[in-house]
Amino acid sequence: MHLTDQAIEELQERRGKETMSMAWLADRLQYFIDLNPEFEIPIDRLSTWLARLDDPDDE
Repeated sequence: MHLTDQAIEELQERRGKETMSMAWLADRLQYFIDLNPEFEIPIDRLSTWLARLDDPDDE
């Protein structure tokens, strides 16, 4: 198991029942980058990927 897998599982366990807006997520990602600028490229890639996902209702 990768460390990322463990982190994702922790996120699901701790926050999985919460509802959040994409605006809230974008704010949290921006705050994270402000504190950790070395992660700008991975967060940019994740944000772009999330923004371009197809609508699940279209499948």
